[in-house]
Amino acid sequence: MDADHLWRAATPADLPAIAAMADQVHPSFPEDPAIFAERMRLYPDGMRLLEQEGHACGYLVSHPWHAGAVPALNALLHRLPPDADTFYLHDLALLPAARGSGAARAIVEQMAEHSRGRGLASMSLVAVNGSVPFWQRLGFRIEDCPALAEKLASYEDAARLMLRRLT
Repeated sequence: MDADHLWRAATPADLPAIAAMADQVHPSFPEDPAIFAERMRLYPDGMRLLEQEGHACGYLVSHPWHAGAVPALNALLHRLPPDADTFYLHDLALLPAARGSGAARAIVEQMAEHSRGRGLASMSLVAVNGSVPFWQRLGFRIEDCPALAEKLASYEDAARLMLRRLT
């Protein structure tokens, strides 16, 4: 990651910037600001903000979850599972100016270490917008899970559940 970009813990004051970036980067996958606020409340360690010269240019929303399960898009979780076995990357978004900086790889590796420290065996996500090759370069593999076909299709037809083993 280049020295101009810095990941830091997100705070409640960052939520408007995160929601605005989400609207810009993921217009086909809208989520209410309450979703980001709830994820921050449930798992503050999974909310990160990327800054460049003091300006927000990316974010990560993540939390412990169950492998082989996918939270519904734009839905409150209410609580996290006490027996989580994967670290779920709910949303990673970078504004165009931050792409190619190495920031995405850096935060994924930070969260892999965080996940290992929590004793989680994997990281998982739903790949959308043709991002499967990107995630494969970061060590994720497509998980074939026919039971999730309908839920994945609610994201988009090409959505794929992906998993990266950590052990």
